[in-house]
Amino acid sequence: MAITSTPTNQPTTQPDAPSASQADEAMSRFETRTSRYGTWTMTAGLIFSLLGPAYLVFFGGLEITPGMVWLAFLAVAATFGVLWFLEPLTYFPILGPAAMYQAFMIGNISNKLLPAAIVAQSSIGAKPGSRRGDLSAVMAIGGAATVHLLSLLVFVGLFGTWLVSLVPQDIIEVARLYILPSLMGAILVQAIVSMKNLRATVVAISLALIMQFLIVPIFPQLAMFATAVVVIASIVISWLVRERGPAQTTPDA
Repeated sequence: MAITSTPTNQPTTQPDAPSASQADEAMSRFETRTSRYGTWTMTAGLIFSLLGPAYLVFFGGLEITPGMVWLAFLAVAATFGVLWFLEPLTYFPILGPAAMYQAFMIGNISNKLLPAAIVAQSSIGAKPGSRRGDLSAVMAIGGAATVHLLSLLVFVGLFGTWLVSLVPQDIIEVARLYILPSLMGAILVQAIVSMKNLRATVVAISLALIMQFLIVPIFPQLAMFATAVVVIASIVISWLVRERGPAQTTPDA
């Protein structure tokens, strides 16, 4: 315990700051518990999400055969299967393990949770992948989800129909057309600023432009896998052209 003196010259005690080993141990316990409870929560969410379709298949009287189920699964997998591998690879370096459980349970990752995590990390100067970065992502996602639920309750549940009736249809169409590109552009700029890695940024942007304007027009059948190819190629090439000097480590507060 550290001894300090008050203005009345009465000695008081203040707890010492945790040591690096104590911080590592606490973070290890946090990751272990979040992995355990996150796995249970995700499993429960999967089970509950399948209860409705299972009821329709077995008790709905729709005469759905196993072949029809597998055919529908293959159709969905052909369309979205690449995202099952692409999204975890893309989000994990920024969100960290604990926030990944939150993100995939809540949803709207790219247009809500990921921007919240990036802004939080940038605001406190936390590097993605560090302890501070992981914890800030967890708290940012919790805050974003809370704000989202409250805003849905007020602006959709209570005043949604009235507010939509006041907005001209032309403005609604413009918002639908441009809001996603503008949001993705903001995320891109914020990610570049927070990562502060010029080589990786140049590699990723160059590969994206080559894929969008050169490869996809020549081979349209690759459009479905364009994002996955760019992400994987960016990771590999960025690793190959990385700086090979001695690694510099900074303490994580």
